[in-house]
Amino acid sequence: MWWRADVHDLYRVSDRVSTLYVERTHVDRDENAVVLINKERTVRVPAAMVAVILLGPGTRVTHGAINLLGDSGTAICWVGEHGVRCYATGLGPSRGTRLLVRQAYLVSRRVERLAVARRMYGMRFPGEDVSKMTMQQLRGREGVRIRRLYREHADRTGVNWERREYKPGQPFAVGDDVNRLLSAGHSCLYGVCHAAIAGVGASPGLGFVHTGAALSFVMDVADLYKAEYSIPLAFDLAAAGHIEERDMRLAFRDKLVDGHLLHRIIDDVRQLLDAQPEKASDDRNELWDEVSGPVPGGVNWAEPDSGETTVPSHQVISGPDLDDGDDDRR
Repeated sequence: MWWRADVHDLYRVSDRVSTLYVERTHVDRDENAVVLINKERTVRVPAAMVAVILLGPGTRVTHGAINLLGDSGTAICWVGEHGVRCYATGLGPSRGTRLLVRQAYLVSRRVERLAVARRMYGMRFPGEDVSKMTMQQLRGREGVRIRRLYREHADRTGVNWERREYKPGQPFAVGDDVNRLLSAGHSCLYGVCHAAIAGVGASPGLGFVHTGAALSFVMDVADLYKAEYSIPLAFDLAAAGHIEERDMRLAFRDKLVDGHLLHRIIDDVRQLLDAQPEKASDDRNELWDEVSGPVPGGVNWAEPDSGETTVPSHQVISGPDLDDGDDDRR
C-alpha cells in the first residue's frame, strides 16, 4: 500500500507498549516521534513503539501526528477520562485482518462459537468444568453468580438491595442509587473494553454470548470484569453517599490509573479468540479466489491485449491555492 510504511519496517505488536493514555496535552509530530506537550513537560514518544494511544479530555492533535501514528500502525482511540468512554477509533496496530477474520470464523460456526462462549463462562467459574454445559445452563449459572455477588456486597457495605433495575442508554433513568451507580459503572467498563478491542483490531459487534448489537463483543468482554470492578465499586460508593454519575466515573477512572485492566483485556481477547502473535508478513495485499485461494493483489488480471480500457469512476475538481491577499474571498 503506497500510502503506508512497509509492514516489515514496523515493530510487532507484541514488542510494543500496549497503551499510552494522554489527556490535557497537545499532540504533535517531530520527524518519526510523537511529541506530547503540556504545561509541565514535553515528552517524545517513538510512534512505532506504541500499540494503542488513547486521547483523553483536553487533547489537541495535529494532522501530522495522526499521519505518523497511522503510518506506524498505531491504533488511535478518542476516549473519556482514562478510557471510561470510547467515542471514536482509528487504524488498528495490526495491518492484517487475521484477528478479525479469526473472530468472524469462530462466531459464524455453531461448534466454535459455543466453545468460545464456554471459555468466557469458564473464566468466571475457575476450577469448574463447563465444557459440556449448554448456553441455557451457562446463563442460569451466571445469573446465580451475579445474584450472589449483589447480595454479598450489599451485606458487606450495609447498602439496601432489592433487585437489579436499569434502562439501556439511560443509567440514571430508573432504580435506586446503587442501581444507577451500577449502570454508570458498567457504561465506564464498556468504554474501556471498546477501546481495547478496537485497538487490537477485533470487531466490537461480533459477540459470542451477546448478539444483535453494535457492541455485542464489548458486552461479552465487559462481563468478565464486572465482578471485580464495577459491581463492588458501585456498592462502595453508595455506602459512602457518593451517588452521582460523576462520582462513579471519577472513581472508576482512578481504578484504571495503573493500566492493568487494559493489558488484561488485550491478553484475554487474544486468548479467547485463540489468536497467535502478529507477524509483519500478515499484511498481505491479496484477492480472494474461490478455486485457488488468495492470489496476489496489485496485479492487472485482465487477459493480455484484451482491448478493454478503464473508465474512471469519479473525478476530482480542485480550485487554486489562495495566498494571503485572498483572505477577503474565503
